[in-house]
Amino acid sequence: MSIHVLIADDQEIVRTGLTMILNAQADIEVVAQVADGNAAVERALELRPDVCLFDIRMPGIDGIEATRRLAGPDVEDPLAVVVITTFDLDDYVYAALKAGARGFLLKDAGPALLSEAIRAAAAGDALIAPRVTARLLTEFAGVAVAVPPVQPSEPLTNREEDVLRAVARGKTNAEISRELHISLSTVKTHVANLMAKLMARNRVEVAIWAYETRRMR
Repeated sequence: MSIHVLIADDQEIVRTGLTMILNAQADIEVVAQVADGNAAVERALELRPDVCLFDIRMPGIDGIEATRRLAGPDVEDPLAVVVITTFDLDDYVYAALKAGARGFLLKDAGPALLSEAIRAAAAGDALIAPRVTARLLTEFAGVAVAVPPVQPSEPLTNREEDVLRAVARGKTNAEISRELHISLSTVKTHVANLMAKLMARNRVEVAIWAYETRRMR
């Protein structure tokens, strides 16, 4: 079955280019294109695509607010959203992830990384552009945390610690499965347990917790 994608970007040439890249993949199909944030939310709720690919700067509501309405913490049945932008700004990254985005890419990411991010989001994983991830994690590793990180509701097992570090390095479930020589279903179970113990909404919050607690050292 194809992964159905909705694209929202205010530039027609960008929408066309993204559509051509994604439709060239055997397992991905763009089902709608829209040019503003309000239309993005409306069409997403109507079509319920597997993944929404949103630009940040759009007429009406921006991509971050559209993400919040479709994937935020108060949304009962959230959709998977990947944010893609020209602007490599920390404020945008933080805002997009806080709003519930499962991915953050720059428009120069290239077809392979774009497709990988769509597949990861559809599978419940999170993928952030590598250079953005590196900068974010360096910042978390080097700055004292103003608010003490949440304590796990139960101690993490050794295997959960292994999975935690892999998630924090940006690995997908499939990559963790290969790296740790465990089944995909076992990885999913460990990730679900980590999210429950850490009261995290998504893998990105799990990764941030790992760095806040210096688990990566």
